[in-house]
Amino acid sequence: MNAHDSEKVIGTLEQQGYARVQEEDAAGLILYNTCSIRDKAEQKVFHRLNEYKKLQGEGKKFAVLGCVAQQEGEKIFEKAPYVSMVAGSASYRNLPEMLRRLEAGEERITGLDDRQTDLTFETEFTARSNPHRGYITIIEGCDKFCAYCVVPYTRGKERSRTAASVLVEAKKMVDLGFTEIQFLGQNVNSYRDPSGRMSFAELLVAVGELPGIRRVRFTTSHPRDFTRDIVQAIDDTPTLCDHIHLPVQSGSSAVLKAMSREYTREWYLERMSWIKAAKRDISITSDMIVGFPGETDADFEETITLVGEVKYDAVFAFKFSPRPNTPAVTMADSIPDELKSERLRILMDRQREIQREHYGRHLGEMQEVMVESYNPSRNQVVGRSSQNKTVNFSTAQIAQPPIGSYLSVRITQTLPNCLVGEAIADAEALPFVALQRVADFVVLN
Repeated sequence: MNAHDSEKVIGTLEQQGYARVQEEDAAGLILYNTCSIRDKAEQKVFHRLNEYKKLQGEGKKFAVLGCVAQQEGEKIFEKAPYVSMVAGSASYRNLPEMLRRLEAGEERITGLDDRQTDLTFETEFTARSNPHRGYITIIEGCDKFCAYCVVPYTRGKERSRTAASVLVEAKKMVDLGFTEIQFLGQNVNSYRDPSGRMSFAELLVAVGELPGIRRVRFTTSHPRDFTRDIVQAIDDTPTLCDHIHLPVQSGSSAVLKAMSREYTREWYLERMSWIKAAKRDISITSDMIVGFPGETDADFEETITLVGEVKYDAVFAFKFSPRPNTPAVTMADSIPDELKSERLRILMDRQREIQREHYGRHLGEMQEVMVESYNPSRNQVVGRSSQNKTVNFSTAQIAQPPIGSYLSVRITQTLPNCLVGEAIADAEALPFVALQRVADFVVLN
């Protein structure tokens, strides 16, 4: 989501007459887009800002955008006095006006929105970095208020775009040659069309049926809003990717209650049963937190058994770290960091075993793979399957297949984190469009 926010910010600035450069030394304005979902990410922000201090004397101006900007507000000016602008993500629509004030000589500009705003950041000037795979934010903000999560305080309440505006943007992207579209949202399946025209599943199908589209993805879903019609839509619409990311966070109902997730282990497993009963083989991935305050050995063991029962294709796991303004800040963090690290190691070791075994089901399969890059040292092409798995493959072609093209690949080897194969025959090769940008500003994620 931060990467797509940067694309929209870049497009907005370019429309205002700014140009982009790749190096800080060549920039007159440096915008730093930030994340505060975990403590480590937030620490990096101020470490990086300190590195930029030496550039102040060169007349450069600095802006801090995103979640840390919204969270820290004007305190950033105290920690980094050389910063000229602080703007949360909900105020990006005001960037042209803020930039005019900056150019007029104003030294400290703040764009911080109340979380109750109903406005979304929609722009037709998105500077998409990939000419084949593009993002569309369909819902902003979050109303879930999980005990550990800072997002509702930094990105505001949930507010959805109309289905009509999403379809217009998707159609423009397909007309420009994009073959893969990914819907984004803090809780993307919490989407509610303000016009009442379409459900989330119906919007997925509508975009999946656009002529020229090859793949439609979405992330990240919330179990509380995950409905059976989403699985049905994937089953019925071949262009909808057979991959669902459904964060569970813990396998213990007691810990889930403490986290204010408002579902139980059994509720989550019921949704897993819907996915596993689908006609298509749908890949499942998840997020997990270990060491949440009060998590016992028995609670952690329930997470391990859940992993074994679901057999995820990938798990993104993290040690709990308290975030500002969240209820978890006031909870006694009774889990020593050493134990958190040990539990994280145990969880990822178990998941690696499962992936090693579970990926084996793809051996000998034919997979359609979208080309993403090349690995010259291994003489391999790197691509991604519809299930969002990395596929490293060889090809008998003398020329490398174009980035963004689709090939049929036979899987000859399975590893814990990727598939290995051989290209059999080209699918429709899509033309590679080279994008060149000239600029005198830089946006850093």
